[in-house]
Amino acid sequence: MPRPFPSLPRAEFTSLSWEEKPVDEMRAAARAFLETMRGRRTVRDFSDRAVPRDIIESCLLAAGTAPNGANRQPWRFVVVGDPDVKRRLREEAEIEERAFYAGKAPQEWLDALAHLGTDEQKPFLERAPWLIVIFAESYEVGADGSKAKNYYVTESVGIATGMLITALHHAGLVTLTHTPSPMKFLNTLLGRPDNERPFLILVTGYPEEGATVPKITKKPIDGIALFVE
Repeated sequence: MPRPFPSLPRAEFTSLSWEEKPVDEMRAAARAFLETMRGRRTVRDFSDRAVPRDIIESCLLAAGTAPNGANRQPWRFVVVGDPDVKRRLREEAEIEERAFYAGKAPQEWLDALAHLGTDEQKPFLERAPWLIVIFAESYEVGADGSKAKNYYVTESVGIATGMLITALHHAGLVTLTHTPSPMKFLNTLLGRPDNERPFLILVTGYPEEGATVPKITKKPIDGIALFVE
């Protein structure tokens, strides 16, 4: 059996960096952020305009501040800008997508997607300047080969992904979440180890000029929340 990691020393603590805001200022900030996020839309028509790498790095560092189980930080972001790798990724993804639309997916699922107009063609995987392939690390491997289990992996990576989408939108970019199934080909294509499970592909960049999005509505507060007071 692999040797467990040695026990970690107790963390040092520092003062919380936080300043209380007046309630009116909090209310205004919350409403302003709501309006900002209401402008966020999933986009499928991407421009090939370049996006500086440092902008993506800052957004990834913001995602890396996400809360997570035992501070294990079990996310791995593989950022793909190489045209050849993007082409091969698209080819592999479309193999899975063709199988999905040709009968692998139940009709109920296809019916639910119909109003969005999606199909097996995924040109955005080549056209967008950056593909951020997100992996969830189930356990960490030490330098000596020993293993340490990560905790609340799916929840932690999901939170970090949401924060990444938000950071990219805040920076002025658009995104698309893409989840071909299965996604194991990503490990092979990108040289990732078995302890990393593909979570999703996040496509990001500028929208194509004249890009359109479906007319959809979001549920009101009483459709998504219940207050117990």
